Amino acid sequence: MNNLNSEYQELNQLLKGIKFAMITFISEKGHLHSAPMTTQDSDFNGVLWFLGSKSSELVKSLALHNQVNLGYSNISNNDYVSINGVAECVVDPAILDEIWSPAYEAFFEHGKTDPDIQLIRVICNGAQYWKGSGKIATLFKLAKASVTGETEELGTTKNISL
Repeated sequence: MNNLNSEYQELNQLLKGIKFAMITFISEKGHLHSAPMTTQDSDFNGVLWFLGSKSSELVKSLALHNQVNLGYSNISNNDYVSINGVAECVVDPAILDEIWSPAYEAFFEHGKTDPDIQLIRVICNGAQYWKGSGKIATLFKLAKASVTGETEELGTTKNISL
């Protein structure tokens, strides 16, 4: 379990400050589709929460196909994270209270009591990330590689089973 805690800490560092994730899911017609979702400002513990609309394609598709992928990118330092997991629609007023923000009122006319609100829980199976060298270092390495013809390592990649 200790190794898992260090993996969570590593993902916490990578995900901090990333406001949006792209969730990729399988539509009711069997096609891959992606939608932006607001991330919650909480420590990663293997479960991620999102708010969706009951009438959305995402929520409607989860009953048939619950496998999803979450893509995060932090372009300021060239870090990218991909998390795969199982999504499910959940009713939990305590979680809704915990993650609710007044910003959601722009999407839900009746606020936190809007009947269209759907909590989405993603239980993560695994993650892959690419950690860049930072923007300046990456640009320098790309420039050096184009001049010298030598390949440069621009970052590290790691797979994590959760």
